[in-house]
Amino acid sequence: MSVFKRAAILTASLGAVALVTTACNGYGSSSSAAPAAAATTAAAPQSSAAQDSSNGAATNAGAALVAAASPLGQIVVSGNGMTLYRFDKDSAKPPTSNCSGKCATLWPPATAADTVSLNGVDKSLVGEITRADGTKQLTLNGWPLYTYAGDSKPGDINGQGVGGTWYAATPTGGKAKGTAAAAAATGSPTDNSGGYSSGYGNNSGSTSSSGW
Repeated sequence: MSVFKRAAILTASLGAVALVTTACNGYGSSSSAAPAAAATTAAAPQSSAAQDSSNGAATNAGAALVAAASPLGQIVVSGNGMTLYRFDKDSAKPPTSNCSGKCATLWPPATAADTVSLNGVDKSLVGEITRADGTKQLTLNGWPLYTYAGDSKPGDINGQGVGGTWYAATPTGGKAKGTAAAAAATGSPTDNSGGYSSGYGNNSGSTSSSGW
């Protein structure tokens, strides 16, 4: 065999070895990169689940009606301690709200939820109505309930007697007696956080886990 043929065969063999080596190295690189991609993909559902959990908590957050002691006697407050009021121009039979538009801005309706926690309030007295805008509003003994924009913190009862038609609601859905001015003169029995001194843990009551 001539020198030229031997050189050609040797060159071809070296080329084949180089191709095999390159192919092996390429496969190894792809294989090592794959787990990293898989790990990135696997992390995505955790983020999605956390968001769903957060949204669910906001969507399914329950409402609360709590009997609390105040200068007006026993009244009903919301879960965050804000006084709840009733409006004389509403109707309890049938339960009807006559406060909308600017009135509802000043007196925001107490929004109903899937569950309502009760403390010192009889669940048989609790209900809801559907307002004209489609939202649900809590009622107590038929009377729609509201908060008051003029109350800035738990314990405030500034809406008491406004217009001679707005009154803090009692645990039975009645009207609290007295005026905010008279109550201010006697002092409000509040705790250090500005809320009512009793009602949350000191009044007997029940918790409804499936509405009312």
